[in-house]
Amino acid sequence: MTRVRWYILALLFFATTVNYLDRIVFSVLLPVIRQEMHISPEQYGYVNGAFMITYTAGFLMMGKLIDRFGTKLGYGLAIVWWSLAAAGHALARSPLGLGFWRGMLGLGESGNFPAAIKSVAEWFPKKDRALATGIFNAGTNVASMMGPPLFVWMVQHYGWRDCFLITASLGFLWVVFWAILYRLPQNHPRVNQAELAYILSDASPVAEEPAVGWLRALRCKETWGFALAKFLSDPVWWFYLYWLPPYLYDVRKFNLKEIGWALPVIYLMADFGSVFGGWLSGYFIRHGWSNARARKGAMLICACCMPVAAMSVVAKSPVLAVALVSLATAAHQGWSANLFTTTSDVFPRNAVASVTGVGGCLGGLGGFLFSAIIPGFIVARFGYTPVFLAMGCFHLTAFVIVHKMLGDMKPVRL
Repeated sequence: MTRVRWYILALLFFATTVNYLDRIVFSVLLPVIRQEMHISPEQYGYVNGAFMITYTAGFLMMGKLIDRFGTKLGYGLAIVWWSLAAAGHALARSPLGLGFWRGMLGLGESGNFPAAIKSVAEWFPKKDRALATGIFNAGTNVASMMGPPLFVWMVQHYGWRDCFLITASLGFLWVVFWAILYRLPQNHPRVNQAELAYILSDASPVAEEPAVGWLRALRCKETWGFALAKFLSDPVWWFYLYWLPPYLYDVRKFNLKEIGWALPVIYLMADFGSVFGGWLSGYFIRHGWSNARARKGAMLICACCMPVAAMSVVAKSPVLAVALVSLATAAHQGWSANLFTTTSDVFPRNAVASVTGVGGCLGGLGGFLFSAIIPGFIVARFGYTPVFLAMGCFHLTAFVIVHKMLGDMKPVRL
């Protein structure tokens, strides 16, 4: 059996890595940028809110576009858009200008996960999808791990504006490889019959129906179960992504070099969590658990870690605080690998990107409220402790919704 599906997964991994490099460079370089632009905590929240609101709206558009035109074209257009927007940050002269380019970036970056999840559904059978999702989703953590020390080095040698231009160029390079290498498995010249049979081992023998839009998907309670779980759990990840660097600067008194080691440690643990969470539900399935029990079991383990991890804000030792934040990012990524996979478990392949888009939209809305606007207000007046503690409760609430609304996770027909 050939192994082309793993090369495709590598492309998804690198696209997700580039996606997050473009996303996090702003928060990592904030101390340098605010020296020039004098950005307050509230303005920082507004700039991030510009990203979140377009990211939220973009999910609906991108999910439908990718289901209609396919992953190859849809993914390529999305990454060209967000790479242009990432480069545009170098032109900003004020917080308003940064807000504009953050908004454009969010619109393009919303295409990453609908396209990647749909690609996994096209290239992997059900028993391998959570692991595959965990692997490509680990690109978010690799970016967050390698990005900070890389950005610190670049800003010292080239300045913060060139950092945006360098990361943007990686997206254009990726598009070239994507255009050359990506095909559907049944049309790929390097896939033999054994690999194709394995990929399609749990596919319906009925021909694919036309693409399903998000309006049609909204009629299913399973769509709402996935989307509401994203609404509650995504803000936790966004909060750590946006607010952890300024928290470490302002409260823990880390300097730029200390940030350069702390963030890689935190997101290295998130990598392990992403892959382990995806592997764990597959392990349960291989040992006789039903699909629903396996996914929920892995998600519950991850959700129970979050209240413990939230205690990082009251930890006296900075090393213990970093360790607990590492637990939070690892548990969230393990949760996310399984939650994303529920869409391809429950919905037909022609609806996966649309349903993922609906969930991403609500996840972005939750991020806009709970990781951009509200924290900007609370941090400026009450500090970080209330927000950190609140974030510890979101995943357990989301798990109850998943349990009630996704039920046995049996396939639905639209």
